[in-house]
Amino acid sequence: MSTTPTPPPECPAHAAATTGGLHRLHGAEAQADPLALYEKLRAEHGPVAPVLVSGDLPAWLVLGHRENLDVARTSSRFARDPRGWRDMREGRVPADTPLGPMVSWVPVCNFTDGPVHERLRAAVVESLERFDKRGIRRYVTRFANQLVDQIAGEGYADLVPAFSDQLPMLVMTQLVGAPDEHGPLLVNAARDMLQGTETALQSDRYVTATLEALVVERKARPVRDLASWLIEHPANLSDTEVLMHLRVVLIAAYETTANLIANTLRTVLTDPRFRASLSGGHMTLPDALEQVLWDDPPINTIIGRWATGDTLLGGQQVKAGDMILLGLAAGNADPQIRPDPEASVRGNRSHLAFSSGPHECPGQDIGRAIADTGIEVLLDRLPDLQLAVDASELQWRGTLMSRHLLSLPVRFAPRSAPNAEPQVEQPAGHPEHPEHVFVPPQPTAAPVVPGRRRRAVSWWRRLLGIG
Repeated sequence: MSTTPTPPPECPAHAAATTGGLHRLHGAEAQADPLALYEKLRAEHGPVAPVLVSGDLPAWLVLGHRENLDVARTSSRFARDPRGWRDMREGRVPADTPLGPMVSWVPVCNFTDGPVHERLRAAVVESLERFDKRGIRRYVTRFANQLVDQIAGEGYADLVPAFSDQLPMLVMTQLVGAPDEHGPLLVNAARDMLQGTETALQSDRYVTATLEALVVERKARPVRDLASWLIEHPANLSDTEVLMHLRVVLIAAYETTANLIANTLRTVLTDPRFRASLSGGHMTLPDALEQVLWDDPPINTIIGRWATGDTLLGGQQVKAGDMILLGLAAGNADPQIRPDPEASVRGNRSHLAFSSGPHECPGQDIGRAIADTGIEVLLDRLPDLQLAVDASELQWRGTLMSRHLLSLPVRFAPRSAPNAEPQVEQPAGHPEHPEHVFVPPQPTAAPVVPGRRRRAVSWWRRLLGIG
């Protein structure tokens, strides 16, 4: 009797052959082309598909646009609190799971529902709303010009490390409360932390220590920044709650906005119709961003929701305690709402890029401001930007939650940078007196562990599914 050999691990068919027909959202198939996997799942299962996450734990991936909205907007059926996960309660989740930060409860608004969530989210939303949006854009312009100055004379740059990875954190550190001279330290620490290098855990500790010191300083000397506004908010957040929400805003805003900038620049540089529409005035940059948020959102999948009881979702029988994954990219491509994926969606903001319902991203307008203002500065300063490699050579790092463009090499005519940077108003209202300037702890050298070369995977890197 002959037997059919199991496909090798690198083959996409391996997952289905070794997991009872269920597809993994981790591993080679998902990383190589997540959008193709979503369409395969849609064809096999409809708007909701059974899948496996890290550790081959079962979950439901929501592929339909309407079904995503149903889950996101109905916390009574699909709770955000991960303590409801049945597999966790029954001991089937390893202690060292890469999903740990995404399924381990901490006192932040995105892990709570009901009155607790309303209290915590109100503090975040109302504090963010206190920023002057025009001031933020002036601040973005300042940092974007600084970054362009650093590459303008070269005639060549990789826009991922030189621009999209830098700009969001330079802006966000200032809005959180760190003054100009300390921003680069936090930029480097956050990038190191998210990339999972050998010093990632040290960088993680540095970010935590910096924010802890910031909370102590702002309690004694409040100014006009996010840390001070969270502390003084009527919701009466504890020091731990303030710290955790500063981290959520700082790191999540950085990662998603960096992806949005990179994805938009890639589209502008690789799609002649897109570039022509911008150049000819047929499309504004905000319009272009919305198109990218439909076609290539910065986050593919959100973990997670947990069913509060047995329920029917997209024709699937979901059991109480099941994990639900919001498929944002898959929902945006749902043929029920986009029968022609090539058609323009100009003016349509019903995409899922920022989720929906009570947990919809509270900082999306700031993210949009950073992205469209920063890209506008770059294109105005370097209007002859051209991709330096064939578009087919571009590569991504795929994860459960997102795809990260690894490199975006460009060429342009070298030009000299301005001799002096114009002074701009600080939108966060940083204090003028030296005694009010927050000084974070200085980073120390990373410990050397002889013979150990394993990449460290930080708490926040795993929170974002990068590792």
